[in-house]
Order: sequence, then structure tokens, then C-alpha cells
Amino acid sequence: MAAKILDSDGMRRALWRMAHEILEQLGGAEDLVLVGIPSRGEPLAQRLGSLIGQIEGRRPPVAAVEIGPYRDDGRRAAHSAPGLPVTGKSVVLVDDVLHTGRTVRAALDAIVDWGRPQRVLLLVMVDRGHRELPIRADFVGKNVPTSQHERVFVRLAETDGLDEVVLERDNIEQ
Repeated sequence: MAAKILDSDGMRRALWRMAHEILEQLGGAEDLVLVGIPSRGEPLAQRLGSLIGQIEGRRPPVAAVEIGPYRDDGRRAAHSAPGLPVTGKSVVLVDDVLHTGRTVRAALDAIVDWGRPQRVLLLVMVDRGHRELPIRADFVGKNVPTSQHERVFVRLAETDGLDEVVLERDNIEQ
């Protein structure tokens, strides 16, 4: 059984709000770099870049971070080329769902290999709780408290053909 948490309008409003929050917290887009975690953090970062460009008249650089080489769950991949220069920049790391924090930890390790940012802030469309690491998001589209038997899916037009966030309960045999 699935419950819709956000529709396309809700997602658009959340991204618009978070774009304004980023600019307010940083005092503008000067030295801002957006870094998306594949697969859905990357298109979210691109959308944020476009929104910030509309607001500021200048689109910040956007990159994707390859976390495969930095994973701690055995799913490692070969190192890829570094992304954008981040030294001295304010990096906003973008992901779709924050759950255990392990994906974010891997992304932070990769970003540090690119250089030394002034700061790294985390933006997620959904924070569902159940952290295994001491990581929290600075910008959250929607907090969705979940049980361990529920999953949150962020679907994007770029990857899934539509924009929505749904909560699905695992089928558990009684």
C-alpha cells in the first residue's frame, strides 16, 4: 500500500523554499556549488541550480559526486575524476532521501578528495529518520517519520517520468 506524501506541486514548492533558504543562509549565491548524489540527488541539484539562477540572475555550478569508491557496504566502484573545484566554496550536497546517513558520509569523503570546502551543507527532499551516523540535514523538503518496515520513494520526471514522493509499507508475512 502506497501513500502519496508530495505531489509535483508540493515538490516544486519545497524546492523553491529550499532555494530561498540556501540563499538566505549563505547571503547569496557567491561561491556556491551544488553537488548531487546520483541517482536522484543529481537532477534535484540541477533543478535547484536553475531556481537559484532565476532568483539571483546567475546559476551556480552543479556537479554529481560518485560515491562508489567511498561506500562502506562492500558496493565499491573504481575512482572517478574529481568534480568541480570546491576549495573555499560553500557546497550544498543534495540527495533525495536521508535515512541511515551512510550515503552522505561516502559523498562527504568524495568531496574532501576534490578539495577543502569552506563548508558543506546537506539538502534532502525527505528526511525519514533512523540514522546510523550523526548526520543531519540543513535543508529538508519534508520530514516523514517512518517505521523500519516502510520505504520512501522520491520519483522525478527525469528518472521516473513523474514527480512525487510516496511512502510504501513492506509486505510482512504475519
